Amino acid sequence: MTDHPLPGRPCLHELAAQRRLPAHQPMDQVTLGWIRDNRPANFDATPTLPRAGHMLVPDKAWFATEPQATGVHGVRHNARVSLLAVLIAQEHGLGADDVAALCAAGAVHDCRRRDDRTDQGHGQRAAAWLLGHATHVTRALGRDLPTPALHRAAQAIALHDVPHDQFTADQERAYQQAPHLPDVLKAADCLDRYRLPLHRWWPQTAQLRITVPGWLPPAAFALVVRSEQAALDGADDQHALTAARRSLTPRP
Repeated sequence: MTDHPLPGRPCLHELAAQRRLPAHQPMDQVTLGWIRDNRPANFDATPTLPRAGHMLVPDKAWFATEPQATGVHGVRHNARVSLLAVLIAQEHGLGADDVAALCAAGAVHDCRRRDDRTDQGHGQRAAAWLLGHATHVTRALGRDLPTPALHRAAQAIALHDVPHDQFTADQERAYQQAPHLPDVLKAADCLDRYRLPLHRWWPQTAQLRITVPGWLPPAAFALVVRSEQAALDGADDQHALTAARRSLTPRP
């Protein structure tokens, strides 16, 4: 188990408070302990997911650099967003192709980041990467995506890091073609912000354009804590994420 990113160095929570976050931001035990201790008071202490949902865990090779795959926008974040997007899409009754498109979009939405800061334009880069590597993604997904669904996924990725009020005319036109996909992806990405080391960066669901069920924020919080703890304890990404999801899904 790792108490700090490196011995003697401040944790992410301390660095964020000092406005000194580095370009590469792996989770550490002190920061995760702070997150766990600050669970919102109105959250159920034993949340559950009503269904397992489908989660696509991206390959580390899909990321721009190896460090990016291990940071707070890396494999585990993208996988959790994949699962959360599926659960939200199912809650809103979206069709099977759009649910699968959102599963894929969540899994790759941050894969072309160059750092763990704002990194403007990473959504556009990830969208282009998906269109150029669709075969790898659909193979991992376990099903083909029809071309229209693939392009809707790419549009959602391209828009996920752009606030609605900052859309260009072209982006607004792209958004209006299938607004439910970028809205679901933005909501799923937002719900995984419990991994971030300051309260002010945590989800503000009232600002979303799509409603999320009341059971989902507590489950999203638990999914962060449990999967990140398992990874810090030595589990690989696949096992950490699968165990966290399983712990939240009631057995029949």
